[in-house]
Amino acid sequence: MAIPKIMGILNVTPDSFSDGGQFDSTASACSQAEALVVSGADIIDIGGESTRPFAKPVTVREELNRVIPAISAIRSAFSIPLSIDTTKAEVARQALAAGANIINDISALRKDPAMLPLVQETSVPVIMMHMQGTPGDMQVNPQYDDVIDDIITFFKERLAWLQENGVALHRITLDPGIGFGKSLNHNLSILKHLAAFKALGCPLLLGHSRKGFIGDITGLQVEDRDLPTAVVSALSCAAKVDIIRVHNVAATYQALQMTTAIQDAE
Repeated sequence: MAIPKIMGILNVTPDSFSDGGQFDSTASACSQAEALVVSGADIIDIGGESTRPFAKPVTVREELNRVIPAISAIRSAFSIPLSIDTTKAEVARQALAAGANIINDISALRKDPAMLPLVQETSVPVIMMHMQGTPGDMQVNPQYDDVIDDIITFFKERLAWLQENGVALHRITLDPGIGFGKSLNHNLSILKHLAAFKALGCPLLLGHSRKGFIGDITGLQVEDRDLPTAVVSALSCAAKVDIIRVHNVAATYQALQMTTAIQDAE
């Protein structure tokens, strides 16, 4: 069984829910990038705007000031693929010019009308996430008729729209959006039924690292949630998740090593 790729999270923000303020200088970002590479990351996801619940948006200029120096410095030091975590087309455009290889848009190309033309004129992979609402209001009583069916319907509509606009679906990775407009039970249902999203024919990304639902179940503070994060990562292998996005790459790498070794045994 193939080991899923591990996407290491690098937030160059002052206010992200887990590591805000830890890597918001170019030097600290480069140091963390090196640690992620050494730990076994296959991709580094760089974000300059917090998308935690109730986060306030930042301007294009501020986001560029955060991410571009980090991307440029990391690209000069490492050949690892870099993704830019943004909903802003101009940030994505400049990030690609600075050395990023992937666009990771939590709005599924809905927030900025200029994102579609950018995707059309490039050939880079694109990650599209499901989110109910916005970071500012998404955790205010999220409701679904059927969370799995509703997300699948959303993805089918987005994929059809991309095809209508000439974007090849082999470029698209889907992210069901754990914690983005989801209750505890919604998140657990998504994790239980990950294989349903694979049926859409696109690679699947899982981003559950240190999120609130883990605290709801375990009572652990954010900084203590790496063990249950790794457990969820291991369990997701059964659904053939393609990319796992985490803060602690080493813990997830070890969990995936053990899981795949057991599954591959005779």
